Amino acid sequence: MSTPVLQAPGRAPQKVGAGLLDPRQMIKSLPDAIKKLNPATLWRNPVMFIVEIGALFTTVLAAADPSFFAWAIVVWLWLTVVFANLAEAVAEGRGKAQAATLRAAKRDTTARRLNSRTSLDWDVVGAPELRQGDFVVVEAGEIIPGDGDVVEGIASVDESAITGESAPVIRESGGDRSAVTGGTRVLSDQIVVQITQKPGESFIDRMIALVEG
Repeated sequence: MSTPVLQAPGRAPQKVGAGLLDPRQMIKSLPDAIKKLNPATLWRNPVMFIVEIGALFTTVLAAADPSFFAWAIVVWLWLTVVFANLAEAVAEGRGKAQAATLRAAKRDTTARRLNSRTSLDWDVVGAPELRQGDFVVVEAGEIIPGDGDVVEGIASVDESAITGESAPVIRESGGDRSAVTGGTRVLSDQIVVQITQKPGESFIDRMIALVEG
């Protein structure tokens, strides 16, 4: 007797993602995989470059002395090269999509920048406009706009978008639990964060560069 799967009311059952084997992603990446067959591009991957040379040489031999075994080897070698390029193209496509998502998240995030640490007046600015030394106030439900240190308050922070850990962490002023990362979400209370990053050197910027590389 099977055990029923409990679902939250009003929520549709979730489907498991296909990951790298998503047919739509593979079809979309197929033209890039074909372009990678160009030896001028493929030489950067020495293993597949040698396999492609072997496939070309084997094709010539199979055409000169055709046999079932020879053409089977030819097909196998060319499939190896094509699917290797396809896997690389899919990975590059997913990386570009993730980098675009990170850029959009950074571009669309706003911050309440205080005129000074002790000031109660603040201006709404975009996260890319923040500079090292700025003070921002972040409340429950808001995204921390940049890397920095908590200088006032204590809050529970969801860092799953950065670390993958679902359990929230406590961040407070002083001590070794004051550092916060841009892109994480405050779950409770209110904190004042002093931005410590320089423009273009935040954790998200480094993550975008890593994903694109």
